[in-house]
Amino acid sequence: MGLWQRLFGSKDGRTLYLYNTRTKSKEVFALPSWARTVRMYNCGPTVYGVQHIGNLSMFVFTDILRRVLEYNGFEVKQVINFTDVGHLVSDADEGEDKMTAGLKREGLELNLENMRALGERYASKFLEDIRTLNVDTAKILFPRASDHIPAEIAMIQSLEEKGYAYRTKHGVYFDTSRFPSYGELGGVNLSGLKAGARVAANPEKRNPTDFNLWKLDKKMGWDSPWGKGFPGWHIECSAMIRSTLGEQIDIHTGGIEHIPVHHNNEIAQSESATGKRPFSRFWLHRAHLQIEGAKIAKSEGNTVFLSEIVERGFHPLALRYLFLTAHYRSTTNFSWKALEGAQTSFLKLRRFVDLEEAAPGTPPSSYLRKMHEAWNDDLDTPGALSVLWEMLKDKKLSSADIKAGILDADRVFGLGLGAPDSTAAAIYTKLFGKPIALEKTPGDVQARIKERDEARNMKNWELADKIRDELETKGYILEDTAGGTRISKR
Repeated sequence: MGLWQRLFGSKDGRTLYLYNTRTKSKEVFALPSWARTVRMYNCGPTVYGVQHIGNLSMFVFTDILRRVLEYNGFEVKQVINFTDVGHLVSDADEGEDKMTAGLKREGLELNLENMRALGERYASKFLEDIRTLNVDTAKILFPRASDHIPAEIAMIQSLEEKGYAYRTKHGVYFDTSRFPSYGELGGVNLSGLKAGARVAANPEKRNPTDFNLWKLDKKMGWDSPWGKGFPGWHIECSAMIRSTLGEQIDIHTGGIEHIPVHHNNEIAQSESATGKRPFSRFWLHRAHLQIEGAKIAKSEGNTVFLSEIVERGFHPLALRYLFLTAHYRSTTNFSWKALEGAQTSFLKLRRFVDLEEAAPGTPPSSYLRKMHEAWNDDLDTPGALSVLWEMLKDKKLSSADIKAGILDADRVFGLGLGAPDSTAAAIYTKLFGKPIALEKTPGDVQARIKERDEARNMKNWELADKIRDELETKGYILEDTAGGTRISKR
């Protein structure tokens, strides 16, 4: 029996709502009666370079999604793919292959062996980064597109046999006119596309929205019935999903930029190949992360990497906390000032747990219920954080019970608060100083702290804040906890 049932005795209020891009509405998430496990696919990185924090934010989001599903009692089979071939610079099948561009950038010979090595190097760096952000990679499958070439070829052959694909001198294309519901995901305005705009790059296309299934390349690639070349980016995801999760899945995620092209293409080719609808019951998309109010763009040098954050003395989980402060469907703005604020909040939580010597008590059920309701309202992490801080400020609760509540909430927040963290301890000691007893402070400081306590009891917040600021200039940091005022000396 889970904690929720132990505390509340039923599943009342446990309904999980997720916003489904396919229906443009929040829907109750539940498994079909015959199913036992949530089958979830998360569009993963193209591993031709280090992923910036905008890319990493996607996988904190999918980690939160997994944790909320598990908190609600679901078992989850999660897949994050590595695209190590076939992703062109433009999602509309134009430009250079990103992996080829990566080889050229690093001065490596263009061959499949080097391409695979490049992909593995940056896949390892990606795994290191998301583990640093407390994503449990042991629970996730990470297929490589280059390991599924036979499955990708077989799927293209099936589409060709069923009349959904046609050959050109450039390769094989999917005929979107054969799939009447193309563009339904996200309500893509197909009539609004400039006729010929996407045909101009390849006049052999029958329709502007037709997309590449196999790209011919005489210099490098794999042998196929159509000639040497590469699979298209879109077919890779469909084939990997089919190989790892089956012909239909429960949840598919990605960035909002994937909606118009990549995800509509996946739907078209997958449902055409299998004859089964829907390909995915739920589609969830994360909004963009901006840096200082501007879209992340490598071409303009507007990127930040996790390594830079650590080099500047920040705890990496401060970045995770920052991601939690905005809803996944709202644009998140990264700034160094915002990260400082997130780190302060994260360290206060960390410090409370670390310095509370008593064993965890009983999690406060009323606050757990509110947090659970927030998580179940389409992953409202900002709302749940607000409830968490209300709980910390509740003077009616014991420190032991607050500690228990924090640790239970961290099952979803994933800030690693239940495990020792020497890095966090070193940072918060530097920022807040070392805790000292009241009687170890000078007499005038003791008097002012007692005066402040009296002001707080009288709800004279202005005087209390004034005294706190005054003492901080003298190197004394005051923290208000359920057990009283905690004093630290810088």
